[in-house]
Amino acid sequence: MHEQRLANLLGAASLAVTDLVLAGATGAGRVSASGAAALIVLADAPDLGVTELGRRVRLTQSAAARMVDGLEAAGLARRRRGEGRAVGVRLTPAGEDAVRDMLDARGAPLAGVLDVLDDDERETFGVLLGRLLARLYAEIGDAEVMCRLCDRRCCVSGAVCPVGQAERDAAGGV
Repeated sequence: MHEQRLANLLGAASLAVTDLVLAGATGAGRVSASGAAALIVLADAPDLGVTELGRRVRLTQSAAARMVDGLEAAGLARRRRGEGRAVGVRLTPAGEDAVRDMLDARGAPLAGVLDVLDDDERETFGVLLGRLLARLYAEIGDAEVMCRLCDRRCCVSGAVCPVGQAERDAAGGV
């Protein structure tokens, strides 16, 4: 297959998958794309500071603070004073429910896309995706950013996350 065409097909598929993921997550959580990502990040990393949360969802500190204000107003997250001057953000029970709903809503259409592949094709596709994700990690260099909308529990259930492995490899296998 012509390399330029293959790259174009990858771009089209990537955009379509992004649209499915964002539509599922934002619709189920009734939040913005960055709000959905923030809630999913907080499910695995409670008590992150606003600045670090913003970095992981690619927002400036001021935009992240406004986003957290909105999540608090919606009853999905709350700020919690930590040690010293540190203030962390934590999900509320409603936020935890929203995360479950968002992950289900993003996962269902993705599973539907994979329905066109037989078992052998899925196995091959999984290997290829692992290689592509490792290459993307080399470009992006931040697993937290890359996996901000991931269902981390299913990713590591009986397997190694290819992005996490790429991060460990880049750090010298630590």
